Amino acid sequence: MAEIKQRGRNKWFVRVFLGRDPQTGKSVCACRTITGNKKDAEQWAIEAERERDLGGGLASKATVDGLLESLKLDYRINGKNYHWAERIVRVNLMPYFGKMRIAKVTTDTVNRYMAARQTDGIANSTLNRELALLKRAFNLGRKCTPPKVTKALYIPHLRENNIRTGFIEDAQYRNLMAALAEHVRPVLAFGYFTGCRRGEILSLEWPQVDLVGRVVRLECDMTKNDEAREIPLVPELYDILAIQRERRDRLFPECPWVFFGETGEQIRDFRDAWESACKAAGLVDSDGEAAVIFHDLRRSGVRNLIRAGVPEAVAMRISGHKTRSIFDRYNIVNNADLKDAARKLAEYTTDRRKRDEEAARSAKSHTIVTQGRPKGIQ
Repeated sequence: MAEIKQRGRNKWFVRVFLGRDPQTGKSVCACRTITGNKKDAEQWAIEAERERDLGGGLASKATVDGLLESLKLDYRINGKNYHWAERIVRVNLMPYFGKMRIAKVTTDTVNRYMAARQTDGIANSTLNRELALLKRAFNLGRKCTPPKVTKALYIPHLRENNIRTGFIEDAQYRNLMAALAEHVRPVLAFGYFTGCRRGEILSLEWPQVDLVGRVVRLECDMTKNDEAREIPLVPELYDILAIQRERRDRLFPECPWVFFGETGEQIRDFRDAWESACKAAGLVDSDGEAAVIFHDLRRSGVRNLIRAGVPEAVAMRISGHKTRSIFDRYNIVNNADLKDAARKLAEYTTDRRKRDEEAARSAKSHTIVTQGRPKGIQ
């Protein structure tokens, strides 16, 4: 509430609290001596408070680049995907928002950014990921002591029409296994049988693999939703990991990584090997490019679990899906599923008709036999 004091005849001193300076933590106020009656002083105070609440630049001259730097620091100290966040901030967010005053960034500002990016042909899914970083930067600023942001920034979520729905069938999996470089094959197998994310797979270390218990344990700091989970090993995947362990012990005994390259280093990127294998396996589109991506294994893993009769709650724990909507997106039917459903329906209909016909014949025979008996004999 504004402070209003009379300082003489028809003179009023008005002080309006605007916030705290993000650098020093000191209070920042707007002060004015108003000549007139008290209503004039109150009116000025109302206008100053309205400008403050609408995000006017009275409280601070701090700019968004400070929030984005704090965001990068948060990703670094919490062991998140820092390199991805740093690139998005440096290439996209900082050039557009960096020099803007925090108080001047509104939903309209964000909408103009989205429109400009869409004009450049950027997909809605990419925009949503970028703006999720901006939103987190503002939320972190709001939680600071003292706060760097006084109000939450509303950012609309764009509808994503470019969601991939691809699967890797078992025959395609076998063809890829045959075509891939030897050191990448275990990565493919783990993705196919577990539906884990690529980052979760590549960051696995041997202490997390229990070959005796036939499970792999993902720690909470290496999963996307910060929840630890255990993944059971099917026999084929167990055999592959056992061979991988023997190879590690023999060639690179100091290597902590489950999936390592030809010289014992951690595998970080295998896009070239993946593209080459897709082409060798005939998994290409009309332009001759790879028709499947590694993330298709995640959808395939979820669908395989459900087809195998695994309860959905258990399948979600294995794959690491926290929300039902995302899980449903991956458990998508394809043409083969639809044909299989049609086949099952046809079998059911045919079997039911046979049972109905047999029941009708049985009932007719019973009637004929009953009618042919002497009276009084049942």
